[in-house]
Amino acid sequence: MNNGRLKLKRRYYLFARALIFIVAVFVLINLSINDSLQAKDPPENQKELVSALQNAIIGASSEVAPAVVSISTVRIVADFFFNPIPQRGLGSGVIFDQKNGYILTNEHVIHRAKEIKVLLPDGREFKGELIGSDPRIDLAVVKIKGENLPVAKLGDSDQLRVGEFSIAIGNALGLQNTVTFGVISATNRSIRPEPTKLLEDLIQTDAAINPGNSGGPLINFRGEVIGINTAIIPYAQGIGFAIPINAAKDIIEELIKYGKVIRPWLGITYLPITPQIVSRFNLPVKSGLYVASVISKSPADKAGLQAKDIIRKFDTQEVKTSRDLKALISKKKVGDQATLTISRGKETKIIRVTLGEMPAE
Repeated sequence: MNNGRLKLKRRYYLFARALIFIVAVFVLINLSINDSLQAKDPPENQKELVSALQNAIIGASSEVAPAVVSISTVRIVADFFFNPIPQRGLGSGVIFDQKNGYILTNEHVIHRAKEIKVLLPDGREFKGELIGSDPRIDLAVVKIKGENLPVAKLGDSDQLRVGEFSIAIGNALGLQNTVTFGVISATNRSIRPEPTKLLEDLIQTDAAINPGNSGGPLINFRGEVIGINTAIIPYAQGIGFAIPINAAKDIIEELIKYGKVIRPWLGITYLPITPQIVSRFNLPVKSGLYVASVISKSPADKAGLQAKDIIRKFDTQEVKTSRDLKALISKKKVGDQATLTISRGKETKIIRVTLGEMPAE
């Protein structure tokens, strides 16, 4: 009796396996036929989408490319024996002011340059004059004198969305007006291109950015500049960064007028309060910024702020992260007063501070 049941179960098992196999083969054959048919005769809407995408890339890049320039520099460095020797550099830039011949580029492209030459795509070459630069945000304005200069339109980087298409234009490896295409991978990224340098609130894109692209524009499909390409991660693929154009707009006027950016300054180093910081220093609060040190003769020092103080509020706004404090300070001007609400031990104190000018790097 048991042997009969086992044989019957075995037959059902073999039948089920055979049925699954037949269904799988049928599905594969059907998919293969569909793929073959699509390859031979893709639907018209797919053709139209591909054509529209190509036309958008061509149109946007063609509109901006004439204003994308090649910047070559010469700076003096010391050799092994401390003899001065010329060192050549290469980068990109974009003309944003036709009347005055102003070009936006990276600060590191023209850093300590003794000579700046600007080459336009139409073959014209000009001597470049450095108008102003800011290493903290890695931007610089260079001026050329010429007639009928092409110009690029500056867009609005605050409207960017992750997944939006982007186009990078620059002189990659010295190859003028190289165009690459990708998407906005992320916003508000922070990186350290150097151990002592922090760049914040960057646009991340997978549009290929290579050496020589630095200072060139990142644009959208409307032919508007949405960022200035600044850095790549050399050991990765498809991870490049650009400075949002709105951040550039905020400082262009100061760079042109003063040659630098005049930033308000408090003069402290601090740590965001995390559970680890609370545990390590046995803090009485769970949010705010822990003052690690106060710079001598800084505005904070003159106002009486001390190491181990905890900043809870800036004026009337709560401070929970370093970004909160930076954003609130950036809305002030040098000479403005601010009210800090702090915790010192078990006491709450109010400190009034007059913001000073941030020292140059």
